Amino acid sequence: PCALVISIPLSFFGGIGCASTNGILVKGSNYLEALADTKYIVFDKTGTLTKGVFEVSGIYPEQGTSKEQLIEYAAYAESGSSHPISVSLKKAYGKEMSLERVYDIEEIAGHGVKAVVDGKTVYAGNLRLMNKIGISVSREYDEGTMVYVAVDNSYAGCITISDVIKETSKDAISGLKKHGIKQTVMLTGDAKKTAEKVAKEIGMDKVCSELLPADKVNEVEKLLAQKNAKEKLAFVGDGINDAPALTRADTGIAIGAGTDVAIDAASVVLVKSRLRDVPAAIRLSRATLRNIHENLFWAFFYNVIGIPLAAGVW
Repeated sequence: PCALVISIPLSFFGGIGCASTNGILVKGSNYLEALADTKYIVFDKTGTLTKGVFEVSGIYPEQGTSKEQLIEYAAYAESGSSHPISVSLKKAYGKEMSLERVYDIEEIAGHGVKAVVDGKTVYAGNLRLMNKIGISVSREYDEGTMVYVAVDNSYAGCITISDVIKETSKDAISGLKKHGIKQTVMLTGDAKKTAEKVAKEIGMDKVCSELLPADKVNEVEKLLAQKNAKEKLAFVGDGINDAPALTRADTGIAIGAGTDVAIDAASVVLVKSRLRDVPAAIRLSRATLRNIHENLFWAFFYNVIGIPLAAGVW
């Protein structure tokens, strides 16, 4: 009879141990069980589906501003940030920066930054930031992530920055669909056209673009409300802004190369940062539960036959 009791924890121990061997850290048997019932998976874009390695791909100054001036203003305005987009702007500037030239740097969450550079007020960020400060943009671009720049309340131009999709992203999404995932969703703060282009290339079912950090949790909440009680939702992310969504989802999956905050908030960690480990984790969780059901069946069958037989012989 002890086989009926011991087969369940031993199977979970085996499943968690096998996952760890393959670079998937599962923080509890309940999360391994939840993975088996997952039908919806939501992905953050930057750093998760893409490499998060940005490069300046285009500089489009307005009349009266040169390309060199535009990238200089943007680089100095972003000089206090370690965000990948900020790093790419400073790299494109390519000169040693004198931080005495910039002060009063203010981050505007979900929009961009404001700073005073050489005595001029500079705004650098997305289109929402330009609309917020009442700046009219002459032309919008869809080449990648756009950084619009305004100097002293005048539109100075736009810088386009491209991110690189991870080689394994498309295969990972394809693998999830083979495992019966109903819907894959991508969340991003990028412009709609850029986001849809990336989502189409990867093979995502749905994309939600132009999101503020807090909007990610709202989108997760909407999906949680749509699914039935037996279905589970997983969120895959890597950044500080992803932590609330990782916590709110039935299963939070963090990329191992991501931030410590995301790793702490997640219930599953992909230690090797391989996106293909997401379908592998689901496959392993389902194999573990299948093993538990088989163990229970044979233990019950053996006891039903064996105990009366033993009692009769005795």
